[in-house]
Amino acid sequence: MLTSIRKRFRDWLDRSLFQLQDGKAEAGEVLLTQRRVFIVPSRPGLAFAVMLVLLFLCSVNYNLSLGFGLTFLLAACAVIDMHLTFRNLAYLYLTPGKAAAVFAGEDALFELHLTNRRKHTRYAILLGFIGRGLPAIERAMDVPAHSTSHLTLALTTTRRGWQAAPRIRLRTRFPLGLLRAWSYWQPDSRALVYPQPEASASTPPLPLAPIERSDGNGAAGHQDFAGVRTYQSGDSLKHLAWRQIARLDTDLDARLITKQFEGGAVSDLAIDFAALPYDMALEDKLSRMTRWILEAEARQLPYAFRLGDSVYAAALGPAHQRACLRALALYQVAP
Repeated sequence: MLTSIRKRFRDWLDRSLFQLQDGKAEAGEVLLTQRRVFIVPSRPGLAFAVMLVLLFLCSVNYNLSLGFGLTFLLAACAVIDMHLTFRNLAYLYLTPGKAAAVFAGEDALFELHLTNRRKHTRYAILLGFIGRGLPAIERAMDVPAHSTSHLTLALTTTRRGWQAAPRIRLRTRFPLGLLRAWSYWQPDSRALVYPQPEASASTPPLPLAPIERSDGNGAAGHQDFAGVRTYQSGDSLKHLAWRQIARLDTDLDARLITKQFEGGAVSDLAIDFAALPYDMALEDKLSRMTRWILEAEARQLPYAFRLGDSVYAAALGPAHQRACLRALALYQVAP
């Protein structure tokens, strides 16, 4: 009951006070209008107000003309500070930028653009993500007159899929620090998070295995026996030449021998989800496939990819890598 009341109160604040629509992202450019900027005294500002009251009472009690003059002068400074603090944040234009894809466990970097179309510079504006479990880290920036400033906010990722940017708070105490102005922004920005690669020490060798090619050469290669050669790391164990191995004198030669076929089918690399152990956890399978993709790219080995409806022919390069990693990131993830 209490939780439901709190949620309704927060939703009312978002809609009525903060001008945010049910926590939805704000697409495109956002203007911080007067209704979206809030201002209250800071702790030093409250202490300053108490001092003014005491100074005024003392001036009344002792009929001090200079005391009245000082009190009204300081009060006027506070009023001017209130105007400047509010103006420092109001009527800024906010635009989300790009967010590059990262692996789970890394920091997603969200680009933000602040545009100042007024003739005065905005100073000491603090921006940071807010939300339960998020670190209280803010970045300060200035926005010169008639210009745009850029910055990035980092957010540590924990799982694959789409990572939306949390709500952002903008605040300032410029120039005197007597008052604090702030506003909220829910940018329409998200980063794609790939599965975390499996540790290389525990990852088995690349699955070099025959695959069916569109030109028909893949399957035919198995029937064109071309001889035997010394076993190399990564060769399929199904192609070991057991008869030739049995004829070797184990005391003189303990080498393994593998059969060699024409067509190169045994050297093809297929990263196939269905070929992984059945009892292996889903996230572990995706992490292993991610590691194999990175290793194949590093070794410049063309690889085919199969994951559910995502089937890609053997290829190599950044575009192929991004397509495979994207399929892994969004596999069985709700849109």
